[in-house]
Amino acid sequence: MFLLQPPEVRDTEVFTRLPDRFRRAGVRSAWADANRGGQATDSFLEGPVFDASGNLYVSDIAFGRVFRIDARGEWALVAEWEGEPNGLKFLNERELVVTDYRNGLMACDVTTGTVRPYLDRRNSERFKGVNDLVFDSHGNLYFTDQGQTGLHDPTGRLYRLRPNGQLDLLLSNVPSPNGVALAPDERVLYLAVTRGNQVWRVPLLPDGSVSKVSAFFTSYGPSGPDGLAVDDTGRVIVANPGLGVAWVLNHRAEPEIVLRSCTGTSLTNLAFGGPARKTLYCTESATGTVLRATLDFSGVPLHRPAP
Repeated sequence: MFLLQPPEVRDTEVFTRLPDRFRRAGVRSAWADANRGGQATDSFLEGPVFDASGNLYVSDIAFGRVFRIDARGEWALVAEWEGEPNGLKFLNERELVVTDYRNGLMACDVTTGTVRPYLDRRNSERFKGVNDLVFDSHGNLYFTDQGQTGLHDPTGRLYRLRPNGQLDLLLSNVPSPNGVALAPDERVLYLAVTRGNQVWRVPLLPDGSVSKVSAFFTSYGPSGPDGLAVDDTGRVIVANPGLGVAWVLNHRAEPEIVLRSCTGTSLTNLAFGGPARKTLYCTESATGTVLRATLDFSGVPLHRPAP
């Protein structure tokens, strides 16, 4: 990677750590056996998202849980079920839409802990293994269907679920589609392609189709881009597990800032929060830790469907 201007390197700090009482030390997980090479895994945090009151929600893929973390860093168990929850986005004030690798799209009521199917399958066919999601300002839900795809099997999918229930298959040739984020004007969707070690740029055309999809950014290392976020200037922030960094990319995909994990190297996902949404919170999954760093610009507000 040749850069005309070297990026600024900043360290993150620990915001909070999953308390020991919630860690499943010594407990086998079918998800971890398949996706972590059988490594001891007491949790695997993902999917950070904030509610309107400033509480942070995260998922634990390995043991089917969703947690709420308050501004002081105190944890509470919100829900637990026979699933493998990953990405989280608010559907309304009470419910999260959850990309559940095992069960499809689920809805989780954060006040009662009840979980119901939202879109578990379509036309009797299950998904490969859904991963991450984002709503646009019109109520369309974009989500990735990753499964076990990769360079050996480039059949991962990107979907759009419209408010009327229509499900559009936008891409079906992705080697491990993961995080998704929208540009501030919503004319472009950014797609993390983990096993291809890239972030793709997906133009969204007025007629609902996509065209001229391109590789926007190419990383390196043992595990490629995962979660994505966008700030209000259009910069794309890329969580890169394996390297333990988050790239802050300008409009030419040049890293302007590299945020370095202060603990562990499995930096999986990102969410803006705090005053004016200028603090970036990151899940460090291998250590069960939430990290944070202050940036110069605000994250774009996340949308919810109209009631």
